Amino acid sequence: MNRGHLYFISRNYKFSKNAASKPKMDCEQVLAQNGFTNLGFKQSNHPNSAWGALLSFFSITKGLLALPFSSTLCMQYPLSKYFNYKISIAKLKRCKIVLIVHDVKSLMGKNIDPAQEMKRFNKADVLVLHNHAMIEWFKANGCTTPMVPLYLFDYLLSPNQSFSDVPKKLENEIIFAGGLGIEKSAFLYQLDDLEKSDYRLKLYGNGFQKEKVSENSILEYQGVFAPDEVLDYLKGNFGLVWNGNDIKECDGAFGKYIQYNNPHKTSLYLLAGLPIIIWDKAAVAPLVEKEGIGFTISSLHELPEKLAKIDATAYATMVAKVDETRKKIADGYFLKEAVQKALHQLDQRKS
Repeated sequence: MNRGHLYFISRNYKFSKNAASKPKMDCEQVLAQNGFTNLGFKQSNHPNSAWGALLSFFSITKGLLALPFSSTLCMQYPLSKYFNYKISIAKLKRCKIVLIVHDVKSLMGKNIDPAQEMKRFNKADVLVLHNHAMIEWFKANGCTTPMVPLYLFDYLLSPNQSFSDVPKKLENEIIFAGGLGIEKSAFLYQLDDLEKSDYRLKLYGNGFQKEKVSENSILEYQGVFAPDEVLDYLKGNFGLVWNGNDIKECDGAFGKYIQYNNPHKTSLYLLAGLPIIIWDKAAVAPLVEKEGIGFTISSLHELPEKLAKIDATAYATMVAKVDETRKKIADGYFLKEAVQKALHQLDQRKS
């Protein structure tokens, strides 16, 4: 394949402190660093929804007009109202579509039928999915498009930002970053009911329910920060990946989803130099264990016992392995590898 015919079309990503747009913005940067040309306007972060929607529409339209026939277009999903518009014009121009999937609405418990969503995915020529668990779910639900795994989302440093120091002393400070409201993280407000332990949980994000926390709680709210700023404030020993209403397991829609997705907070923790603590049924759990970049638990009840077994030497080994992985994450390694595999799939289908 002629690698000079690789394109993407940037758009406006509304600025937000919840990091919702960070993965897609980083993906565009990695694509640009690996031979893809942006045909739209320069990536923007206009906070006004109406103006941002106009910017996106005109950027996408400009890009589609400029898109050469029989080229390769890399798209990201979800793309809300622009998905059909974008993919239809690209197909009219006989272009091949590489689709990077960030979220699967039917897997998240949103009101959409899996078969309906698979029709969208089957319009692409190759999919970049989170991991092998998600690939198997797609196959079981009618996806016939070739798929490649990402393994982890990259998380790029902003300009003039450098790696934070890796934690050197084990003090059992655990970080939890994300939505702190009842809908997504009700389990947080049950942790004080567990047997008292010597760890503290430092919380970063929106929706903290201060009124549900006692004065001597193990929960310590740190505030909410923009995705490019939060790295400078994540100081602790581990990053916790957990969702739902229960401390015994990750339950509900969010609990189901973690069995198939790569939570972006996993990459944030790793970038901060923090080993991962994750539910053992999560899709990322095998990778965490294989790479030695943290440990798994079946229930939060196990946390004190698991922490007690980690001595300074074992912790230092984990941190060293995390340091190796975060260099890859900051370099766009995982998307670069996945896209190369996706392009190879296109080459095979042409031959």
